[in-house]
Amino acid sequence: MKLIPEIQAARGEIQTLRRTIHAHPELRYEESLTAELVVRKLTEWGIEVHRGMGKTGVVGVMKRGNGTRMIGLRADMDALPIQELNTFEHRSQHDGRMHACGHDGHTAMLLGAARYLAKHGEFDGTIVFIFQPAEEGGAGAQAMIDDGLFTRFPVDAVFGIHNWPGMEAGHFGVTEGPIMASSNEFRIEIKGVGSHAAMPHLGHDPVFTAVQIANGLQSIITRNKKPIDTAVLSITQIHAGDAVNVVPNDAWIAGTVRTFTTATLDLIEERLRRIAEATAAMYDCAVSVRFHRNYPPTINSRDEAKFAAEVMREVVRAENVDDAVEPTMGAEDL
Repeated sequence: MKLIPEIQAARGEIQTLRRTIHAHPELRYEESLTAELVVRKLTEWGIEVHRGMGKTGVVGVMKRGNGTRMIGLRADMDALPIQELNTFEHRSQHDGRMHACGHDGHTAMLLGAARYLAKHGEFDGTIVFIFQPAEEGGAGAQAMIDDGLFTRFPVDAVFGIHNWPGMEAGHFGVTEGPIMASSNEFRIEIKGVGSHAAMPHLGHDPVFTAVQIANGLQSIITRNKKPIDTAVLSITQIHAGDAVNVVPNDAWIAGTVRTFTTATLDLIEERLRRIAEATAAMYDCAVSVRFHRNYPPTINSRDEAKFAAEVMREVVRAENVDDAVEPTMGAEDL
């Protein structure tokens, strides 16, 4: 592995930063302490700082030479509402909050890059260090964009890195095109007429209707979309009823849809609505459908993906780089 000596020498400092962030996780749009830590370190290293972009986001700007070329380096800062069960010294100090998706590592890595470039970087251009809030369901990237991120800092490209459990240490992966799926969620509410469970003919059963809708939705994946168009539709919740001898008035279904293209997503949403409405009508129930598009797919530009792979090979050698890594149906706010 070909590591830069100055970065190796700073390992302890960067590790301490990561462990500090890990011990004090903050949820989306609450990353005030993390943001202050980022601001303090960037300022210490002489990097121009811009606060409050996307509520709690931080941007650092470093210009060398004429500064004409401009690239962005991005990391996310927020934690998840999860109880940490680890016992090491730097475990979360806050019940119900944990850096379970590695954003503490992402932030520390970007701070490490900023430190090195501030002290040793020789280049002609401008680097924009983007510390994003609210990746976990808060659309923090869009919030920063809405606050003028790319208007004020019109970068030519943005590079980010994600730690990936399961990938062997010292290995890197990248691929051009879709690398992570879009994230979307739906909720289908069924309104029926309750009855005694012994006399179901006197009502309109929303539970039975919900089950038929759930079965019908899987036909979208197996019979409506092209087999070569990757997509996932997962029903993750079905809720109804309070008693074993009563058919309830209401039921609801919820779940997620993941796709790599907008066209496939459009098809799934349209068919989901039609199946829900037609099935409910067939069993004399009313239905309402909410379909929310959270994040678009993460798509790596060809030239930037190839460049990233070249850099990876320089660092860890070609045999440790997969430049056609398998995409994931997980999602990223990027």
